[in-house]
Amino acid sequence: MAAGGRGALRTRGPSGSASAGGKMAALLWRLGRAPCGLRAARTALPAAAAAVWPPRFAAAAPPDPRRPLSFSAAELVRAAPGRLQPYLRLMRLHQPAGTWLLYLPCTWSMALAAPPGALPHWPTMALFGAGAVLMRGAGCTINDMWDRDYDKKVGSRAGRCEMIPSSVARTASRPLAAGEISTFQSFVFLGGQLSLALCVLLCLNYYSIVLGAASLTLVVSYPLMKRITYWPQLVLGLTFNWGALLGWSAIRGSCDWSVCLPLYLAGVMWTLVYDTIYAHQDKRDDILIGVKSTALHFKEDTKRWLSGFSMAMLVGLCVAGMNCNQTFPYYSAVAAVGAHLAHQIYTLDIDKPEDCWKKFASNRTVGVLLFVGIVLGNLCKRQESKTVQEPLESR
Repeated sequence: MAAGGRGALRTRGPSGSASAGGKMAALLWRLGRAPCGLRAARTALPAAAAAVWPPRFAAAAPPDPRRPLSFSAAELVRAAPGRLQPYLRLMRLHQPAGTWLLYLPCTWSMALAAPPGALPHWPTMALFGAGAVLMRGAGCTINDMWDRDYDKKVGSRAGRCEMIPSSVARTASRPLAAGEISTFQSFVFLGGQLSLALCVLLCLNYYSIVLGAASLTLVVSYPLMKRITYWPQLVLGLTFNWGALLGWSAIRGSCDWSVCLPLYLAGVMWTLVYDTIYAHQDKRDDILIGVKSTALHFKEDTKRWLSGFSMAMLVGLCVAGMNCNQTFPYYSAVAAVGAHLAHQIYTLDIDKPEDCWKKFASNRTVGVLLFVGIVLGNLCKRQESKTVQEPLESR
């Protein structure tokens, strides 16, 4: 009888092939007879659905979730030719946070130096952007050349001990430590980066050329400081914020020290905040290889020190603003910066590397907030000058 039933189902469709309804009915019969109906449905349902509904009404296949489309710096580096990738990683092109932190003090200074009511000079800002990429890359190359033996040492310890933190793999896999690039190749690459950076510098005025060249001593010596002092972050601050001086001189022809010096010191305090946070994610590695940092020096008093640095930064920004007649939007941005830093410090967990990285990376927002405040404050200067001139003309 079962055979007869199955035959009857097959003969009800049009001649030559089974109809869509017949196929669905056959599927239901199979589900009732199969010992594992659900398992049979998994393979039979797609075929039956394709027979009932034409392909044009079928749902589109979802995109492959394994490789989402991304235009991040890391994806661009991975998409580069294989022989080029070690050099791009050597200059940390896949980690642009440091480039932003080097570039943003330049933008503050150039925006403050702009004429009242005017936007910053965008071609000069683009020039400084290229310089920031090159000089940060050169600094990272110098750092890895100094640290190649340390990175190899940490890598060898990581291979013998499972309790070594995962951040060790980050330093042990750097191109020089991993042997992807030789020391000679890194020297040649460093020379190329510095040559291009010099070309950028030569586009500026003579005062700025001399001032920019003076920073090279700090760039070369910074990687050694962590072997000498617990305050390498201070030297990094002096290096990274040199653009606060250079940006003003590139626009005005020389430095107005009443503005540039408070701005520069504010930037140094800012670097002490974010790089101390960064150093806390590497403090176990630093103890292993015997290097120093403010994170190891401050220990559990870190938040108190960071609060002091933040207050000093805000004071420096206020002094710089007053000395160049900044307006309400600027001071509103300074207040927003203070609130952002307070939130960072209050919620910081110095024993969680992932939280330290998150707080460190959020400092790009701090820099952008201040830049926007400077630009808006400078635009308001024009409006204020007009309101002052109108009563004078009416007299």
